[in-house]
Amino acid sequence: MLVERLSRIALLGSTWVLYLLLGLSVLSLTSGIERWYFFARHAGDIEALAARFSEALEVEDFDRARDVLRQSRSLEASIVLRALRWVHGGPRAFADALDASMANARGQLVRSTYLLGTLGNNAPFVGLLGTVIGVIEAFHQLGDAGQNRAAMGNVMSGIAEALVATGVGLFVALPAVVIFNLIQKKIAEVETGVLVLGKLAGAYVEARERSGDPLPKLAAVEPTPESAPLALTRAAEGS
Repeated sequence: MLVERLSRIALLGSTWVLYLLLGLSVLSLTSGIERWYFFARHAGDIEALAARFSEALEVEDFDRARDVLRQSRSLEASIVLRALRWVHGGPRAFADALDASMANARGQLVRSTYLLGTLGNNAPFVGLLGTVIGVIEAFHQLGDAGQNRAAMGNVMSGIAEALVATGVGLFVALPAVVIFNLIQKKIAEVETGVLVLGKLAGAYVEARERSGDPLPKLAAVEPTPESAPLALTRAAEGS
């Protein structure tokens, strides 16, 4: 009973598999375009940025170093800039803040990579499923054809069409794998840039700490209109 039901499903044909692969290819291409736009929008010359950042730190101009990062649209600059809020706590606090900032940004970096990796690994198997279903349908037609030569021609064409599904599966998988690898390369470049900028800032903090100079402390954040009443209430309670 179970075999008969599965056979009926297989005899529905492999056309739906081709439509499924077509949809997956569109999804893969869309994800790749979105990732390209994301990294292009946050691209920057990290070598030049690191040079300007290092120059500002060498003359112990911390405000200028922060401005260098603010003026950059790169992901590396924004990640390190958030961690600079904790330099007053010393090298260890800054390193922990940098790790937290990098972990927080990782969600944006790896978006769509799991989808592309899944498509790259499994699209050929989806195409193979279509081929198997097509072959099953062709052999079923072969059993019904008997000695009819005209029907035999239809069977051969059905087998040829079934093999197309495997080719389409590979066509979907190969671009997905290429896009996935390019994204991984970009993520590695971002991590390297964060490491370079973070090491420079960490060296600056450690040098000031060893020399006994006070570590820079950022000014208090101006209260927003929503938080102003709460700030006034706290000030009144303190007085």
